[in-house]
Amino acid sequence: MKAKELRDLSLTELKSRREDEKEALQNMKFNHAVAGQLENPARIGMTKREIARLNTIIHEKENQESAG
Repeated sequence: MKAKELRDLSLTELKSRREDEKEALQNMKFNHAVAGQLENPARIGMTKREIARLNTIIHEKENQESAG
């Protein structure tokens, strides 16, 4: 999901989505460690970037609420 689309979501939706992504990342890392292979190893990096994007937007929204 693009950053512009994420900015349209509410703060609670963003936090929920971040938790889902963190859980997915944890599962991928576990499967990679145990099985030694993933269907798409690049997905780990994409998930990390998605979490970082979500963290940035959540931080922006929290600062906007406290400032305004």
